[in-house]
Formats: sequence, C-alpha cells, structure tokens
Amino acid sequence: MSLSEPTPPRLLTLILLTGLSVLSLNMFLPSLTQIAATFKADYAVVSLAIGGYLAVSAVLQLIMGPLSDMIGRRPVILAGLGIFTAASVGCYLAADIWVFLGFRMLQGAVISGMVLSRAVIRDIAQPQEAARLLGQVGTAMALAPLLGPVLGGVLDEVLGWRANFAAFALMGAVMLVICWRDLGETNFTRANSFGAQFRSYPELVRNGLFWAYCACLVFSVGGFYAFLGGAPQVGEAMFGLTPALLGVGMGSISGGFMLGNYLTGRLSRRFAILQMVIAGRWLATLGPLLGIVLFWAGLAHPAVMFGAAMFVGLGNGLTLPGANAGVMSVAPRLAGSASGLSGALTVAGGAALTGMTGAMVSGSWGVYALLGMMFATSALGLVAAYGIAAIERRG
Repeated sequence: MSLSEPTPPRLLTLILLTGLSVLSLNMFLPSLTQIAATFKADYAVVSLAIGGYLAVSAVLQLIMGPLSDMIGRRPVILAGLGIFTAASVGCYLAADIWVFLGFRMLQGAVISGMVLSRAVIRDIAQPQEAARLLGQVGTAMALAPLLGPVLGGVLDEVLGWRANFAAFALMGAVMLVICWRDLGETNFTRANSFGAQFRSYPELVRNGLFWAYCACLVFSVGGFYAFLGGAPQVGEAMFGLTPALLGVGMGSISGGFMLGNYLTGRLSRRFAILQMVIAGRWLATLGPLLGIVLFWAGLAHPAVMFGAAMFVGLGNGLTLPGANAGVMSVAPRLAGSASGLSGALTVAGGAALTGMTGAMVSGSWGVYALLGMMFATSALGLVAAYGIAAIERRG
C-alpha cells in the first residue's frame, strides 16, 4: 500500500458501511413495543433507544471527524465497528432496560461508517464527482432502510426481538473483516494534533455557506427522523398495523430515497448540484402537504401517510448527495471535521425531532401532527437551499 497517494476502498465497501449505520437505527423499530413489554418499561423510556442513540451519535461525530483528520479514516472506522459488534452482543444478552440502553448507546460508534465514508469520497473526488459517487452510494445503501424494518419485523415475529441484535453482531463482525482487508487510507494531509483540529472548527463556524448547507441537511433529514419518531405509533394506534406490515410501510421513505439517489447519479453530469438540491426540497415539501389535504378530504388510509413519506424520501435522495458534497467543499482540508460537525448537527436535530414527534402523535390528530412536522422541516430545508443559492451568487 503506497503512502504517497490515496488508496480508496471499493465502492461496495463504502455502501455496506453506510448501510450498516442506517440499519442500526431503524431495523429494530417494529420491535419497540415488544422490548417495552419484555422489560416492563414505559414506551417513553424504550424510545431512548432511538433518541438517546441519536444524541450519542451526534457527540461521537464531533470527535470522529477531527480524529480522522488527524490519524486517518481507517483506524477510526475499524475501532467504531469493533465497539458496535461488542455492544450488539451486550444488547442481545441484556436482562434489564438500563443495561440494554447502555449497550444501545455504545452501538452509536457505528456512525463512523457513515460520516467517514463521505469524507473518504471527498478525499478522492472533486465536488461534482463526489456528488455523483454519493448518489451511487445512496442508491444502493437506501436498500438498508427499505428492507431493514421489514427484516426486523419478520425476525421479531419468528425469533423474538433479540434476534435483531444477534443480526447486528454478525453484520458488525463481517464488516470489520471486510474493512480490515479493503479499507485503504485516503487522508494524507494530517493535522498536527487533536486540539489543532478542534481549533479549526471556527474556520467552519464563521463561514455562512457552511451554515447554509448544514441547515439544508438538518431540515432535510429532519423529515425522515420525524417519520421515524411518529409513524410506528400512528401506524399501530390509528390503522392497527402489525409489526411486519408496519415494517413494510416504514420502508416507503427509503424507497423514495433510493429512487432520488438513483436520479442524482444519472443527472449530476447534466444539472448543477444546487439545481437538484432545490428540486428535491420542493418534492419533499409538497408530498406531506398533499397528504394533509387528502386526510382532511376523508382519505384516511395508511397508503396516504406512507405515500407522503415516499415524497420526502425522493426529495432527500435528490438533496443529500449534493448538500453533503457541498458542506465538505467549503474547506476541503477539513473534510472530516466538516462531515463530523454537519453530521452531529443533523443527528442532534434528528434526536430532537424524533422525541418531539413521538410526543405529539398520540390521539386522533396524530397523523396530522406527523405530516405537519414532516412538511415544516422539509419547507425549512427548502428555505435553506435558496439561502445557499443567495450566498453563492454573492460569492
């Protein structure tokens, strides 16, 4: 392995890394009520397995980004996979809700696979090409959240909810072997110290374009997290969906995301990145708005709720590759820090929106609260996208 030039991994490795990071969030969602019943815990406490996990992931990204800029992408990713695998075993064996939640928080280390895969792509590609590659990664990795809830629901019904965490442990171990063999280092412009990397954050914080891209990312992904926080409760309480059917419905937003990423990969050489970002924001905003109108007109059917979510996924698939490439191009030598900081803000926003939505969707108006939250966050992402355009015109 040469030390004078990047040695990028196969694209499939980056796809699998990102996919595992997503699976760890949503595969076991259909089992939340079963986990609560097993541990005789309140649903609000068990929901910390989502909100708390996201909060821990946000903090870890603040550390992992600068750390990877200092010591390289490879060792940080390998360490994250090792911790995730051991924590998955702990979740499987847990006999108490707080032990379970403790190991669940440690599973957050797998977020290194998502945040640093983006940094690897930015290490080896210019912004327009990076957007294309991120679109390809997104197309394939969208299968993870599309199939994850379905797989998790089936595992729950056949083998019980703990089977999800046995599967996580196996997948983590397999990915650790794959990355050990294939993941070459791509960061050869190292920082002198960890402190120096943290002191570089003000360079990003003072940049208006960085914040505009961050806002676009936070509010775009916010619609997805709002859906995760509210759809399981609405689907079960309002429509009486089983875990398996709920898993199928939860995959709708990921199906739209996969299509959007596919279109990004095909169109990125014909259209400017920002054009696709703005088009995606319009689709994600109009979908939930249409869903609210249809429910108000009396079409109270789960297909309407999941169809609106599909539009949010489609819009995010068009938006996120370009927005992620843009946020890491503000200061290319700080790609890892930019990816980590923007990712932390995105996940922190997601944790807040997950909790807020989960608290708002109880009762007969729950579906309106869910779709309203998805509409509001997507609309704010649209405003941020136009903000990016305004700053770039001035620049």
